[in-house]
Amino acid sequence: MGFGDAIRTCLSKYLTIQGRARRSEYWWFYLFVILVATLPTQLGMAMESGPIMVIGGLLSLALIIPTITAGIRRFHDKDKSGWWFFIGLVPLVGIILLLYWFVTPGTAGPNRFGEDPLA
Repeated sequence: MGFGDAIRTCLSKYLTIQGRARRSEYWWFYLFVILVATLPTQLGMAMESGPIMVIGGLLSLALIIPTITAGIRRFHDKDKSGWWFFIGLVPLVGIILLLYWFVTPGTAGPNRFGEDPLA
C-alpha cells in the first residue's frame, strides 16, 4: 500500500475499528499525520502567523480519531484487542511495546478480527 492509498483508506475508515490494518497502511498514515501536524505549525511560527498555526492545530485535532482507529486496526492485525492501545499510557515501557507491536508483522492468515489484509 502506498502513501496516497493509506491516507484514503484511513480517512475513509474514520470511525471504523473493525478489521485489520497492515503495517504499510498504519505507518504511511502516521507519516501523513506527523507532516500535517508539524508543517503548518512550523510555517506559522516562521511567518509569525497565528491563523496558520490555528489551522494546523485544527487539522491535528481532526486526525486524532482516525489515528487511534488505525492503531486499533493495527492491533487487530496482531490478533490483539484494541484495548492494548492504552498500554501507551505506561511511561517508557508502554511506548516501547507499542512501537514493537506496530513494527512487527501481523498474524498470517485469518484471525478473529478478519481476513489477512496481505492475502
